Amino acid sequence: MSDRANVYGDQAFAAAAAEFLRVDTAAISDEERLAQAKWLANLMDSNFSIPGTPMRFGWDSVLGLFPGVGDAVTGAISLMIVHHAWQTKASPLVLGRMLGNVAIDFVIGLIPIVGDFFDFAFKANRKNARLLERHLERRVEKERAGRARLPHV
Repeated sequence: MSDRANVYGDQAFAAAAAEFLRVDTAAISDEERLAQAKWLANLMDSNFSIPGTPMRFGWDSVLGLFPGVGDAVTGAISLMIVHHAWQTKASPLVLGRMLGNVAIDFVIGLIPIVGDFFDFAFKANRKNARLLERHLERRVEKERAGRARLPHV
């Protein structure tokens, strides 16, 4: 392989992957976190449609066709949504529900054929994005209620 291919191929890909998977996401806003979670959920659970039907599926179903490896990859991607919830200080109950959704999707996804149909129907990432959205909405409502009780000076 030439140096040029290495400079423009592997290194550029590695840099893009590192930026995408960057762990230090503390500086982004809650709105950006929610937008990323919804984007990931759509990509993983409902990016594609079956023509003539209302049925949708995503990369979770496609990658799940590769036993073990596909489920591990999709499980890791699913944990990114949980990470966003953790960064927003979601309650242990919300985080537990999200981790439960990921675990169920991962474990049942490992079962040949049954897991593939389950991945098509369960949509753990969309569930988790909705849990994150509800958590953020409740927090905003709580903050507004707290401000309403402040005495006016």
